[in-house]
Amino acid sequence: MDDARFKKAVRSYWEVRRQQQERQRAAGKSDAGYRGAVTGGAQMDALALLCEEIFVDAGFSSKTIYRATNVELPGYFRPTKKWDLVVIHDDELAAAIEFKSQVGPSFGNNYNNRIEEAIGSATDIWVAHEKGLFHGMRPWLGYFFLLEEHPKSTQPVEIREPLFDADDPFAGASYKKRYELLCRRLLWSSWRSRGSKSA
Repeated sequence: MDDARFKKAVRSYWEVRRQQQERQRAAGKSDAGYRGAVTGGAQMDALALLCEEIFVDAGFSSKTIYRATNVELPGYFRPTKKWDLVVIHDDELAAAIEFKSQVGPSFGNNYNNRIEEAIGSATDIWVAHEKGLFHGMRPWLGYFFLLEEHPKSTQPVEIREPLFDADDPFAGASYKKRYELLCRRLLWSSWRSRGSKSA
């Protein structure tokens, strides 16, 4: 991925947030705290477009890459779910990607929700694939997460362990480190699952 293109897309995220907050304030409808920048949507559009361009550069047709519309995919535990970017190749699902972000200062409020969303979405679509709801090869799933560099996202977080000890890597881990562990373990889980299917 081109560094300059990536940095430009990240800058766009912050610029869109700022513009949405300013528009809401000007209209006298400002949401509390950071919510005004979240409820406007579209903050991750530049990053999603960058991913689309990467698929096109890799040889996929732009006509079979969907963002914003036609992004509903069947699940097993629910009828459908909207993904942020869907790639089709030869009428088969090639890839589905989610784009999420979290900005402070209340990182703890939504942390567990973000983790549950990521694991639940992946599990749902993997089972749907196993049950034959998608044709062809196992699709590639992507989870793009943007976390604000903030004192409260980088400082150690206390863990309550009243009955059992948490897994060692989480001891003294910041929210930044916790999200890193999530992404690494999602990759490990995917590789492990693929290995068991081919065994």
